[in-house]
Amino acid sequence: MDVTTVRERLEEMLAELDRSIGVLQGDPVAVREHSAADAGSDLTDNDRAQAMLTVATTQRRSVIEAIKRVEEGAYGRCVDCDKPVPEGRLEARPEAARCVQCQGKKERRR
Repeated sequence: MDVTTVRERLEEMLAELDRSIGVLQGDPVAVREHSAADAGSDLTDNDRAQAMLTVATTQRRSVIEAIKRVEEGAYGRCVDCDKPVPEGRLEARPEAARCVQCQGKKERRR
């Protein structure tokens, strides 16, 4: 896998995540008259936005860590077992830090 292409793709992902996070953290919607149903709907929308913000922030952290691995020459190696991360996995998830087996183990521990 070409390191220059990987780095560019990760930097594009980082820029897109930064834009998304900016939108999610944007100014609250102008205050307007609400019915009780609107208040419940707003709470649900806020919960959804907060969940999306959490996911985007976590993914942003993973992308930054992947860029560091590129710089250190460790990109494409599992951070747990040091075996190669399959190219197909890196194509689908360029920020992937673990091989499929180690990622599975990590998820089972949660």
